[in-house]
Amino acid sequence: MMNVIPLRATPSDQTPVHVLGRLASFLPDGQLGVEDESGSIWICRRAASCLLKPEIGDEVLLSGPDRDRVWLIAVTEQADASASRIDAPGDLTLGSIEGAVSIESAGNVRLRSGATLEMESPRWVLRAESGDCHVVNMRFTAETADATVGRLRMVGKVLETSVDRLVQMARNALRLVDEIDQSRVGHLDCKATETVRIHGRHTLVTGQDLVKVDASQIHMG
Repeated sequence: MMNVIPLRATPSDQTPVHVLGRLASFLPDGQLGVEDESGSIWICRRAASCLLKPEIGDEVLLSGPDRDRVWLIAVTEQADASASRIDAPGDLTLGSIEGAVSIESAGNVRLRSGATLEMESPRWVLRAESGDCHVVNMRFTAETADATVGRLRMVGKVLETSVDRLVQMARNALRLVDEIDQSRVGHLDCKATETVRIHGRHTLVTGQDLVKVDASQIHMG
């Protein structure tokens, strides 16, 4: 076995520490193993101010008042700069006292939550070229909602609408029902400016007290 002999003298227990090294290992108790330029291994923890999560092979900066109290305070150079992660052991808040907070990306932006995703704002704006929304259970509550779309298509198994007043306006309307189409109303008023056509293999028009047919001409048969 070859022994590694450090070229630099090992600091004493009371000497302040400020060295560069490479992250070599993650230890089971949450500590980190860092190898310095002389080959010595430093056992330390990540400082709370170092939000960028270090990865194996990263160049890191160690600092502390003595050898027994050393923390990884910064990642100076990443082994793989294509992926970075800001990591905190507890709750993390990004805030601004007076200004705005912006999250920008030249690629995709993803929000993922293991529990509840909350967005609270007096007014929020969402702009995107395209988007997909997949929610297992969703409840939407609003005092007023306005939507303007060029084309709307809904596919589902059950659609239930409960309102006090329903108003629909369209230039053309088409409804296809394969089985039963039922309406239960207190009063029914159907009016057409031109033609009304009711056709079926069997057609029944009944009334409990009165059935009235009134026109200038009536053709039967």
